[in-house]
Amino acid sequence: MSETTATTTVTREDAGGVATVTLQRPGISRAMRRELLEVVQGIAGDGSVRAVLVTGTGRAFCVGQDLAEHVESLRGDAGSSLSVVEDEYNPLVLALAGLRVPVVVGINGACAGAGLGLAMAGDLRVAAAGAKFTTAFTGIGLSSDSALAARLVHSVGVARATELLLLPDAFPAETALQWGLVHRVVEADRVADEARALAERLATGPTAAYRAVKTVLASAPTDSLEETLALEARLQTELGGTADHAEAVEAFLAKRPPRFTGR
Repeated sequence: MSETTATTTVTREDAGGVATVTLQRPGISRAMRRELLEVVQGIAGDGSVRAVLVTGTGRAFCVGQDLAEHVESLRGDAGSSLSVVEDEYNPLVLALAGLRVPVVVGINGACAGAGLGLAMAGDLRVAAAGAKFTTAFTGIGLSSDSALAARLVHSVGVARATELLLLPDAFPAETALQWGLVHRVVEADRVADEARALAERLATGPTAAYRAVKTVLASAPTDSLEETLALEARLQTELGGTADHAEAVEAFLAKRPPRFTGR
């Protein structure tokens, strides 16, 4: 069964446990921030969603802030125009990062600035061959937002993150793959199918285990070894009592594929 909801700038389509969120314009406008946050919050409260796919349309995934709208704000009230980072971008990134199910990002084209921050908030990324990436921020006299600095440090290390943020030169998807910023690169016309297939695979998997993996990964870069071990032990104990774990063990002994239900 498929269900579709739409706003001016974002659409959500649900099918087979996967919520597909599509950005309908390349630049992040005020309307898009508000509507995307509402969509993500709706997904967070929907128990039927077992995986999420976020993608764009046309030749770009997301190129960051809508600069035409931003210039109008700067000319009117520069102070209030920059408060959007704390008031609007931060809640959106926290909502994406807080999703308890796997998030696949299908990067169909150019990915820049806050758009790269949104892409990095997902768990797995499939990119179109030749798609251009850039941090962009210092090119317009700004520092990073959307948690991009933290994501880059965790993904490529401090040295590479420093280079990418200070020198916002464009680089292709193939380089992003080499650096570990994306997980797969496919031809542009295959991005949608490849990303959807990955999301569908995750939607049929052990939901509680995926949630636990995301919990551990979120704190592992900053937790001590003792803290990580304690968290893993607690989560493993909880998972040991799930129906999915019991099913997987029985399936292994019976030499058949497991049938996960998300419980």
